[in-house]
Amino acid sequence: MHEQRHHRLAILREAGLYLVTDERQPPRERRRVVEAALQAGVRVVQLRDKHALGGPLLREAQELVALCEAYDALLIVNDRVDVAVAAGAHGVHVGQDDLPYGVVRQLVPPEMLVGVSASTVPEAVEIDRAGADYIGFGAMFPTATKPDAEYAGPAMLAAVLAAVRCPVVAIGGITHENLPEVLAAGARVVAVVSAVSTAPDPAEAARSLLDAVRGTAQR
Repeated sequence: MHEQRHHRLAILREAGLYLVTDERQPPRERRRVVEAALQAGVRVVQLRDKHALGGPLLREAQELVALCEAYDALLIVNDRVDVAVAAGAHGVHVGQDDLPYGVVRQLVPPEMLVGVSASTVPEAVEIDRAGADYIGFGAMFPTATKPDAEYAGPAMLAAVLAAVRCPVVAIGGITHENLPEVLAAGARVVAVVSAVSTAPDPAEAARSLLDAVRGTAQR
């Protein structure tokens, strides 16, 4: 594996918390949340906005890449392989209906991480065999940010963790309250949107989630 990609993967494996931006917020607010989370110790941020046009999304991605690099953190772009490459992002994340992993890997530079979403055990196994850097698995719980997401749940997450070798990021409706269920299933990295983006104090919310995940990892 490319050395730089290997280093990025190591950051992701140990990240604990994976922050996904909230597309319900304007870019300025998203940047405020990202900066607060980075200050709290978050090392992986995904820029997700399914409705943004290419130009504005590219400018936002470039800003967030620079911001993340100042904290030795990773910026991953959701769906938009073109924007990820143009912005010099550290990774790209694609869903089951986006370009297949093999095609994405050919389009991006060798140092770029490629993550793929899955909501069933067979999907996760297929992604792992294809060679993806990590799997985004969910939804753990029903979530307002993705109302159409297939509900997989913590029990299925445990089955995925037993079946694949690559890192798995649990996502979907994860909050402070239900986080223990996800950690009990074996999650080492959890992705959140609302739990940080809509919190009165995003830095404090991120710090407390990070502490909870890391506390489990150290036991």
